[in-house]
Amino acid sequence: MSERKISLRTDTMTRGQAESAQIDVGLRSYMLRVYNYMASGLALTGIVAYFVANTPALLSLFYAVGPGGVVQPTILAWIAMLSPLGFMLALSFGIHRMKASTAQMVFWAFAAVMGLSITHIFLTFTGVSIARVFFISAATFAGMSLYGYTTKRDLSGFGSFLMMGLIGVVIAGVVNIFLASPMLHFLTSLVGVLVFVGLTAYDTQKIREWYVESDDAEVAGKKAVFGAVTLYLDFINLFMLLLQFFGQRRD
Repeated sequence: MSERKISLRTDTMTRGQAESAQIDVGLRSYMLRVYNYMASGLALTGIVAYFVANTPALLSLFYAVGPGGVVQPTILAWIAMLSPLGFMLALSFGIHRMKASTAQMVFWAFAAVMGLSITHIFLTFTGVSIARVFFISAATFAGMSLYGYTTKRDLSGFGSFLMMGLIGVVIAGVVNIFLASPMLHFLTSLVGVLVFVGLTAYDTQKIREWYVESDDAEVAGKKAVFGAVTLYLDFINLFMLLLQFFGQRRD
């Protein structure tokens, strides 16, 4: 009898370990898919921004040189800057009705339009400093995302705090458009960096918790795309804010 109990217990433990290993492999595959989508989106954004900035015929459609040599955005540039918001709303409220393949296409379009909207950084900052800040952002993002993925600590309690900080940064940024205060700009950028560093860890843990082993390919694909969008936005915002601190402006 005792030998049978031991055998049953061993079989139960073996099945449990096998199921755990299967979930772990599935989770790693899911997260790798999220990161691959995100990295591809960032690459597309960079290529579009760089190509437009170095193609005079295209660049003239988005930016014009005003009095004193000041570069001013055209109406088309403003449309490009506001367009990503439309794509985000489409993904946020419509992804459940989309096919996974459609969600992917919307994400690629979003990444391309984002490239148009940040073309101005190549006109404002040197290429060397942009590359340097990119690697600083990538290292920071990777460290915080790894922490969010591996930590056993529940980060959900920080979510509301980080969102309040994000709302505060947006409001302060809008107010500073009219005030043009260098100090407020500095403080807003500093708080923004801290907020997006925290959001990187928080969102990574949240995306990991979205994984469900029983999800079919369509649901898993949509989750991967939306997770990629979330981390993509964390990275882009972190990069743009760090560029304000470490970017070297053109003379």
